[in-house]
Amino acid sequence: MSGNSIGKLFRLTTFGESHGKVIGGIIDGCPAGLNIDLDKIQYQLDRRKPGQSDLASPRKESDNVEFLSGIFEGVTLGSPIGFLIKNKDTKPKDYSQIKDVYRPSHADYTWQAKYGIRDYRGGGRSSARETACRVVAGAIAQQILDTLEIRVSSYVSSVGNIAIPNDSSVDLNLIDKSPVRCPDKNVSDEMVMAIESVKQEGDSLGGVISGVVKNVPAGWGEPVFDKLHADLGKALFSINAVKGVSFGDGFSSSRKKGSEMNDLFIKGSEAVATKTNHSGGIQGGISNGSDIFFQVVFKPVASIFKDQKTIDQNGDSVILKGKGRHDPCVVPRAVPIVDAMTSLILVDHYLLSRSNKI
Repeated sequence: MSGNSIGKLFRLTTFGESHGKVIGGIIDGCPAGLNIDLDKIQYQLDRRKPGQSDLASPRKESDNVEFLSGIFEGVTLGSPIGFLIKNKDTKPKDYSQIKDVYRPSHADYTWQAKYGIRDYRGGGRSSARETACRVVAGAIAQQILDTLEIRVSSYVSSVGNIAIPNDSSVDLNLIDKSPVRCPDKNVSDEMVMAIESVKQEGDSLGGVISGVVKNVPAGWGEPVFDKLHADLGKALFSINAVKGVSFGDGFSSSRKKGSEMNDLFIKGSEAVATKTNHSGGIQGGISNGSDIFFQVVFKPVASIFKDQKTIDQNGDSVILKGKGRHDPCVVPRAVPIVDAMTSLILVDHYLLSRSNKI
């Protein structure tokens, strides 16, 4: 099976299934001499783990990471960093009813079509459980970015039809003050009520996560096929339930004139700057020194508690009964995953940028 790794110089490979014994990963290319703060890694895992509130899946996982190699006395060695997270609250019997059934909008049928076999326990490898491994690697990447004073932040900007009216006015320090990770309190309260309502209905909601990266210098990104926003886009699209990614003004830019969209260059206090940031900090696939700004669209979670018509592996019609432990809205728990994937790509391009000049 291919497709289990991401990155060129800073590379993550993950393994494991949702209801297997463990999930884990190997990070290759992490520079030696980095002091690792284990508490910061666990903090990010706690932000992602299930069971953290009534708005999330009730599955109880401590998500404590165990490092097997690559770190000695709290410092990276430059060798591969191996780690694992044990799955404890597994309930494979909850999925026995769907052993031969294709759940609507899940990977059941497509996985079966591709491999001829699938792990039906919570989706196996296709489960979002795998993203905990990304968060571990992303938290290490964030600590590399910390040494460069680069700050990666993401937050929930919309749930269903409820949205923050103006992204540019949010206080990024308030993200984790909200149970849905929305830094606007009034909008956050509305989102909570909407998620609670849809949970009572046995249904689900989607939403949008906005990301902001501050202090990325100009010059990161490879032209043509490995543009910075292309690599970020691939990384963000690889997250479960993501259906759209845009940068800067995104899709609204298609409704503007060039004179409205162009970011005019001005002389900044220390370097070249732009008067506006419609491009979202990336031009020609390379960072221009402005804040990198993007949006990630998540569809409603496919696992719901409503009866649904579908078919089984024999092509017979069946009624799928809603059962199991699922998020009514995955977007709040996806925030640290977006942070992680963004950080992984940025560190990779940081290392690539160092290899481009004498």
